This record gives sequence, structure tokens and C-alpha cells, in this order.
Amino acid sequence: MTADTGPVLYGREAELAAVSQLSFPTERRLGAEPLVRVAGGPGEGRSALLARAARDFPGAAHVVGAPRRQVPWSGARALFDALAPSGAGAGRAARLARGPDGIAAALAASLPGRGPVLLCLDDFPLWDAHSRAAFTAHWRASHPRGSARVGWLVASAPGRPLPAADPVDGTDAAPLVRLPRLHRASARALVAGAAGGRVDPAVGERLLHEAAGHPGVLAEAVRRLAPGVLAGTVPRPGRLVDDGVLVTVYGGLLDALPADGRRLLGVVARACGAPDASSPAPGDPNRTAAGTALARARSLRVPTEALDGLVAAGLLHLRDDELAFPDPFLRRAAAAQDGRTHDRDGDRERDRSRARDRRRVSTAPPDPHERHRADRLGPPPVVRARSAAARGRALLTRGFAALAGGPVMDAHEAFLQAAKVLRDREPAEAADARFLAMEAAWAAGDVGACLTALDLAPAVPGTERAFAEGLRAALTVRPDQARTPLSSVVAGGAARDEPRLLLRAGSAALVLGDVTAAARLHGRALARARAEQRASLLPRILEHLAYAELRAGRYARAGHAAGEGLRAARATGQLNSAAHQHAVLALVASVTGDGSSVAEHAERALAIGRPHGLAQAVTLAEWALARAELGGGLAAQAAARLAPLVRPGPRGGHFALRMLAVPCFVEAAVASGRAVEARAATEEYARWAGYGLDRPAPAQLARCRALLAPHGEETHRWFGEALRHHETGGNDFERARTLFAYGTWLRRRRRPGEARGPLRDALVAFERAAAEGWARQARAELRATGAPGARRPDPSALAGLTPQQRRIARLVADGATNEEVAVRLSLSPRTVDHHLRGVYARLQLRSRVELSALVAAAER
Repeated sequence: MTADTGPVLYGREAELAAVSQLSFPTERRLGAEPLVRVAGGPGEGRSALLARAARDFPGAAHVVGAPRRQVPWSGARALFDALAPSGAGAGRAARLARGPDGIAAALAASLPGRGPVLLCLDDFPLWDAHSRAAFTAHWRASHPRGSARVGWLVASAPGRPLPAADPVDGTDAAPLVRLPRLHRASARALVAGAAGGRVDPAVGERLLHEAAGHPGVLAEAVRRLAPGVLAGTVPRPGRLVDDGVLVTVYGGLLDALPADGRRLLGVVARACGAPDASSPAPGDPNRTAAGTALARARSLRVPTEALDGLVAAGLLHLRDDELAFPDPFLRRAAAAQDGRTHDRDGDRERDRSRARDRRRVSTAPPDPHERHRADRLGPPPVVRARSAAARGRALLTRGFAALAGGPVMDAHEAFLQAAKVLRDREPAEAADARFLAMEAAWAAGDVGACLTALDLAPAVPGTERAFAEGLRAALTVRPDQARTPLSSVVAGGAARDEPRLLLRAGSAALVLGDVTAAARLHGRALARARAEQRASLLPRILEHLAYAELRAGRYARAGHAAGEGLRAARATGQLNSAAHQHAVLALVASVTGDGSSVAEHAERALAIGRPHGLAQAVTLAEWALARAELGGGLAAQAAARLAPLVRPGPRGGHFALRMLAVPCFVEAAVASGRAVEARAATEEYARWAGYGLDRPAPAQLARCRALLAPHGEETHRWFGEALRHHETGGNDFERARTLFAYGTWLRRRRRPGEARGPLRDALVAFERAAAEGWARQARAELRATGAPGARRPDPSALAGLTPQQRRIARLVADGATNEEVAVRLSLSPRTVDHHLRGVYARLQLRSRVELSALVAAAER
């Protein structure tokens, strides 16, 4: 919003003075935009301070909060919607923000010729990750000021990270303004103002004591109290600041927490001050022993993993096995909200119990002690009376629910228990349960859990036993022992018509690296599932099919399968499958060169995959982001993103994808000067390639060795070896990448005639694979060799430039230098250089001569 008026603030004179430096004094460092950070808790006046600062600012001011709809770049778009005079201008600024010049270019386009501008960003840590990263990079960099001078006021609640305090050179630290509780005089003025002056002195003093200077609590308490109570003519209630006041003030903070964290915070709050001999501080309402609180949480089936996040956010303090609330009001609000949730859950459970009792007909007389014994000894009689088959199927149902839209290790545990319960009575269902448990652990990247599920496999010979033995051998890195049993599963799949068994045979083919058989088997499973109208099975089949097409290098087919799988997953409510489809679509977009699609699909995959433990989807999404960065020339950033993915151990990438990402990491690492890491990864990749589980691996290994070779002749030899392996290894896209790398190396060795052949072949292969991003690079390299047949950009491509880029391009095409363009357009030479690099990148040009020819062609 544009601030015209602001709220009345009490006792915030010092804080307002701290933000007054945003009036752009002349002694500030050139190239550094002023930035002040504000941290304030719920109801402490953070948003009011921003509104007041905006009202008092001498120039234009805008206050923008976190957008409700969190999608990539939604925060930046919300800001530019407020700045730009039209929707088209806001869209153009948002596009510039994603370009090479980032936020600086977007601001220059949104604020042409304006005076000082103050931009207030509220709840900044709740903005989308893309916008946060772009703004943080802008604040850390130095930008020459044009006609607009911009100041920033960035606010957040305590415990949520704000931008780093220091710029790159370590000087001119951005100040942090914390909002303390009000002094007594300011608090008394706030009460008088909120109540219109009609406050009995005794009531006012009691309010000040109970609210402890918290402005939001004071204002909400005054709003809730009746006029007679405030005036002292009606008897006062027992507590003026009751739990309802605190739940209202702190409700936004509590609702923003993840469900598990919110519930755990409530359990700890209710445990505080409990009469427990183990408590280190009996009677203190804000402290409790950590063991006591966590034991209570486990008894209530509340996950305790969220404790670290609550401590990191500053909502709880953990010292010497003692949990404490730094804010007593937060403790009371959390306890009250959790109590209401607990009461609602209890009412619903009692209603369900009464309904079951009414439906149940019993001839035996009621036992008054039965309920007490059931509570002490285990499940109630109605549960114990169920057959093993009924209990196993209930566990299967729970497992399917978690596999579809919950933490996958919860699904693993439910399927594992179902397999144990059903083993003797329903062996076929038990077999399905154990393989589903293995599938859940595979998605989580937990090799040990996979082996635990496979250890329950039947001892009788057959396809199931062969599948279990083959997977067990593959997971324990015994490929020679895995090949025979898994090959029998693949061969047996040719005679199957059941989608579930075809899916299993296709999975065996993927483990063996036979992507052709895997695609064929999964295609048959898809056809059968459609014919039988088994909608719930379609997302899983399409997920496996898309992965098989990815492994084969058929990215267009992979994208088609993943798109259909995403629609099927949404239709059947399978969030986890949707996350995997988003990850595959991100990887496909990283090949086609659609950067916005990569970011959007990857962020959606990570938003589901990380909290649900989907290591496979998370690894694919991170790999896609890295490939997009590598294709955009950001080799150092791509190497930094890929390094954890190729690292072994629990903190590395998914065990089935780790080695597949190594060639991409080696290419990025060599280009960014990390040759030592690239060499170590290549040696491990060489051992894995020797197992023969991936047909393109020998060719990619030779390409890695070529990139790392110290001498020109050795490089030439390794590239030749890679191309020979590609002839029989399949995956045309990887072959095109090798040709492109080889041609680029030849051109940089000043052998343009030899480079044209590999580059032309690479260009044709990239175009067939719809890899437009890589094709653009191949065309640029081919033009750099002077190839007469290299395709040049169409003159109409100039229309895709921004108005500022078009002006600069035409002046440069007329022969003007960067300095002359800067004088003509009232810009700095550095800004002109930035825009000119963007023109070259957008038009795939390499020189002013090519730009002049293109502009002349457009004018003709």
C-alpha cells in the first residue's frame, strides 16, 4: 500500500530516529543503498512502525507485506505492482529482476526519474525463496545510483532470519532496530488513548502490571473489556489480560508454524510449571524439564522432531536439559490454543465412541472395570477383537495414506507392520506390503530401511524371491549377484498382465540400467491400468515411466509422462507423487532452457519433498536447478549446488541418483576451478561405471577425463574415446553434450575448422531433443568459428529486448562507445555495459559487428 497516514505510536521515538537515516544524507558511501532492519514480535508494533516511517518519509514510500500466494517471484511481483504505473510495467520489471542485472534493473525501470523512495518490506522471511535471494544479493552488491535513490526498511519477527548486516566489503553495517516493551509512561498513554481517557486509575495500573508493557496485549485487552469495567463501575474479572487476549495477539505467529511445531509448542507450554519431581525449577510456570515435556509429547503421539526448529527460532530456550519460554505471553497463548485443540479432538473422539457404542450390540453384561483395564493394558476390546487380517489391512490403509501425502518413512513403518501381521494369514497381501515398505524407503533414500523390508521376503522360490534377492544385492553393491535374479524378473514381466507385477519388472529393469525394457514394461503397465480404470495406480506408473525416459535421454517423452502423472496425482490427491513429477518436469525444463519453469517446478517439488522426506524428488529438483545454472553460464553456482548431491553418506544425494549427477558436477567443477573435487568424483564414478549398470556411463566417464586432462593430446584422445562409446551407449542428448564440449575445446585451441563438425552435429542433436537452451549455446559457438551456415538470429528478435536495451543496441550499432551511450542516456558506463551484455546474451551475439548487422537487417 502507499502510505498517506500512519498509526499513532507510543514510546517508539528512538526506533523512529533509527530509521531516519533513510533520508539519504550526502555522506553515505557511493553505490550503497541505505538499509535498516527491524525485528519485533507479535503485537509489538512492527507493521505500525513501517507504516509510520512511510508516512514521515519526505519522498515516495511503499509498504509491501508477504504475498498470500507463495509462488516463485511472487514477492518481487507484489513490490513492482506497487511501484509500476501499470500491470504491463510491473510484469516487465519482474522479468528484469530475473535477468542478469537483477533487482537493480527492475528498480531502474520502475522508478524512472523519481526522487528518494522508501521501500518497506514486512515479514520478509515469509516471502518466496527466489525473491528473498534476489533482494539479498541486491543489498550486498554495490550499485551506481541513477535518477532514483532507494532506501529499504526490512522487518520480521524475532527468530526469523533477516538479510546479512554487512555488505560485501565489510563496511557500513546495516543497523538492526529491535522493538522493546514499552516504558510505563508510554504504556499508560497507550491505555488512555485506546480507552478514550475513560480508565479508572486502579484498573489502569492493573492492566499495566498484567500486560508488562506489551503494546499489542494492552490494546487488545482494552478493546475486549467492557466500558463499565474500564471505568471501575463494574466489578473487575479475575484477570484483565486473559488467555483469549493472548491467543488473538499471538495467533498469527502460532498459525504460521508447521502443524507439528505448533502442537509440540503447546505440549511444552502445558507441561511448564507442572508438579513433577524431576522438574529442575518446580513452580516456575515458564520452565519444564525437557525429558518431561518430550515424554508427554510422545504419549500424545506428537512428533518431537520439531523441537530443534522451535529452539532455532527463539521460541524456546534449551539449557542443561531444561526448556524455557523466553516470552511468558507466548507460553500462555500456546497452552490455551493447544488446550482448545485438545478439547475439540476429545469431543470428536467421544462423539465417535458414543456412535460406536450405539451400533455395537452386546449380550454380555457391562463390566465397570473394563475401560480402566483397557486403558492400562493396551488397545480397547473392540480393537483387540479384530482379526489379524483386519488389523493388517488397517495398517495397509494407513501406509497408503502416508505414501500418498505424508512422511514416507511413516508409510514404511506402517507397511512393515502390516507385512508382519499378514505374513501367516494373507501371504499375498504381506508380499505387497513388504515391497511397498521398500518403495517408501527407496523414495526416502534410506538403504538400511530398504534392506529391512527386503529381509521379510519369502523363502519360497519365484519372482518375488528373485526380485528381493536382486535388490538386496544391488543395494549392498554386489552387481554381479544382482544381475541374474533381476534379469529373470524382467524376462518374467513379458508374460504378465497385472499392472502391479509389470511395475515391479520395470523397476528391476531400471536397477539393471536397461532403460529400453523399463520404458516398455511401464508403458504396458500404464495401458493395463487405464483399461482397468485403476486411477490410484496411474501416478506411480507414470512416475516410473518418466524416470525411465529421463534415463534414456528422451526428455520430451519424459516431460509428457510427468505432465500426465502430475494431473493424475492431483486428481487422486497423491502429493508425494506430484512432487516427483514436478522434479522430473524441472529436469526436463533444464534441458529445454526454460529457466522460469525450472524454478517453479523445482520449488514445488522441494516444498513437498523436504518435509515429507522424499530424498529422490529433492535430489532431482536440486539437480535440475544446477543444470539450469550451468546452462546459463553460472558454473560456480552449479558446482556448489551439485557438490552435496554427489557426496556419499546420509547428508548426500539419493543413493540411486548420486553417480548419475557426477558428470554434470565434473563439468561445472572444472569450469569453476574445483578440479581437485572433480578428479575425486571422477575416480569414484569410474568404479561405478565398471559395474555396467548404466549404458552411457563409459562415454560420460571418458568425457570427464577429457575435461580433466592436463595436456591437449590427452584431451583429444579422451574425447575420441567418449564419442566411440556414445555410438553404442544410447542417450543422444549426452552424446550431443560431448560433441559440444569437444567442439568448444577445439575452437578455444584456435582450431575452428576442426571445431565446426562436432558443433554442427551437436546443434542438430540438441534441436532433435528440443534442448533449446543447449542449442543456443551450440549456435553461438558455431558462429564464433566463422561457419557460413551458422544460423543467425532473426531481426525480429530485437522486439524481445526491453526499451532501454533497444535504445542502447541502436546507439552501439551506430558506432557509439559505451561512454558516449552513457552520456546520451544519462546512465553510467557500468550500467550501459550491463545492458549490453544482456543484449548479447538475449540475441546470441558476440560482437558489435554482429549487432550492427542485425540492427541494419531489422531496419531494412
